[in-house]
Formats: sequence, C-alpha cells, structure tokens
Amino acid sequence: MNMKLLGEVLLTLLVITDPPGMVPIFLALTGQMPARDRVRAAWQAVALALGVIVVFAVAGQTLLDYLHIDLPALQGAGGLLLVLVALELLTGKADDPGQQNTSNIALVPLGTPLLAGPGAIVATMLFVQRADGTADYLAIAVGIVAVMAAVWLILRFSGIVVRVLRPAGIEVLTRIAGLLLAAIAVQLIADSVAAFVTAHLGGS
Repeated sequence: MNMKLLGEVLLTLLVITDPPGMVPIFLALTGQMPARDRVRAAWQAVALALGVIVVFAVAGQTLLDYLHIDLPALQGAGGLLLVLVALELLTGKADDPGQQNTSNIALVPLGTPLLAGPGAIVATMLFVQRADGTADYLAIAVGIVAVMAAVWLILRFSGIVVRVLRPAGIEVLTRIAGLLLAAIAVQLIADSVAAFVTAHLGGS
C-alpha cells in the first residue's frame, strides 16, 4: 500500500469533511429527535456519503461528461441546497418535530452535500486520476473508509453534547448552525460563479 498517498487522502478528506465542524450542524438538524433516530441518521448520512464518493471515484468524470455537467455546476447546486436548509434553521422551521424525517435529513443535507460535497468528490476524483496500480487504489479506498468511519464515530456520540446543552442550548446551536450553513452555501455558490467566469474568460 502507498502509505504516502494514504496519508494525503486521509488529511485532505478529513479537512474537507471537517467531522468536528459537522457536530453543531448535525445536532441542529437532529437535536429534537429521539436518540435512536439520531444514531440512525448518522449511520444513513455516512453510508450515503461513502456511496456517493465511491461512485464518483469510480465513474465520476464519465458520469459528468455524459450529462454535460461541469464541476462548478455541481458546486453551485450544492450551495443552493444548503441555502434552503440554512433558511429553515434560521427561521425555526426545522424545530417542529412533526416536520422531521430521519431519512430525509440523513440524505439531504447531511449525506450530501455536507459530507459528500463538491470538495470531497473533486478531491477523490483527482486522487484516482493520479493513482498508478493496485497499491495506490488500495490506499485511496482505505483512506476514504477511514475518514467516513471517523465521521460516523463523532456523529454517533454527539448525543453526549445534546444531554449537556439541553433544549435551550440546542435552539441556540440551531441558529448558529444555520448561520454557518448559510456562509458555507454562499461560499460554494461564489466559488461556482468564479469558476464559471474563469472558464468563460479563459475560453474567450
């Protein structure tokens, strides 16, 4: 196994997925849920993120080329999805237990675009393009699985934070997470627009 490449994959994906930074957003979306549903949401989100990253690692460029989608478009779409979620958190609509659906929250926005977002997808595709031989592919695979395992562990035991914060703390955390999500969304959209402009100017 290529240990140098494994280290690069681990470091890059850990920085992009930012497991500790995911905790407030995860708790904002699942803090009102029973502990069992919260654990299930963590598992579903990580499973989906792993699946999406693996699919794009294996056939990402082919899929995007077939659909005539540029990476900046994927980035912009992710940003728009996060804007919708951020607005729900900021306005308190996500606080209504009747509106909560474990599977929906786990899939969007937790699984994608937060965990398996444009950054993680592009980074993985670039690592695969650089790979040369079985040892490199094995290093990439082990790195992806290890990062997703780390994310799952952190989300799995985030319930400890729920018990400490209590409902009032969760409500405050929800508003803060909404603000952070809005900032992430704006950054994604801005990067997407910048990439489109650069590509247009470069091609003209």
